[in-house]
Amino acid sequence: MKEYIASTYGDHLAEVYDEWFAKYEDAAIDRLGELAGRGRALELGIGTGRVALPLAARGIEIHGLDASEAMVAKLRTKPGGDSIPVNMGNFADVGVQGEFSLVFTVFNTFFVLATQEEQVRCFQNVAAHLAEGGAFVIEAFVPDMKRFTDGQEVRPYIVTTEHVSLHVSQHDPVSQHVRSQFVVLRNKELNLYPVEIRYCWPSELDLMAQLAGLRLRHRWGDWAKGEFTASSARHVSVYERCR
Repeated sequence: MKEYIASTYGDHLAEVYDEWFAKYEDAAIDRLGELAGRGRALELGIGTGRVALPLAARGIEIHGLDASEAMVAKLRTKPGGDSIPVNMGNFADVGVQGEFSLVFTVFNTFFVLATQEEQVRCFQNVAAHLAEGGAFVIEAFVPDMKRFTDGQEVRPYIVTTEHVSLHVSQHDPVSQHVRSQFVVLRNKELNLYPVEIRYCWPSELDLMAQLAGLRLRHRWGDWAKGEFTASSARHVSVYERCR
């Protein structure tokens, strides 16, 4: 069995990623563009560029970090994708030069950092690269323990006469770790797309920010700046340096 490492998710999903997760919502591009202003922006987990490219098209100087060569190769095939600087590696280390007015990670990507230690280190390294007045933005789901029965979940997405698509998960509440597979069966063909995450509660993220010398500026329930409530399924959290 191959070990799950930082690049595993992207290396397996690169060929289908843009088919499964197409255009990102316009409101996200609007908010991120506003927060970047005229400064430089850095995306942690840039992937195939579905967020970075629309931002670059608005004239924002965008840089990226990613662990998967396969995902970045897809970015390079797209118009404008070859001109975006991308550093390869675990984005917890934020291995880039200079400061940014915006550092961001969307679509639950922060949770691919496998341990609390990595997640804390990411906050600390982001803080070291934030320009004065800059923002660190995380979009992520709010954990929902009701999804799991006896620590597991099987959720069908597509069921036809020729195609079955399932999401199968095992949950460890002690480590806050979820190990999953997207299972796709088409006639006699079977494909597996592994995903492993370490989820966080919003309050835990706030504490990580505090340890890094950051504080919460905004928490929205969506990219349209909707109110974050007890029933919100996701959040957009904006952090800034403590004054």
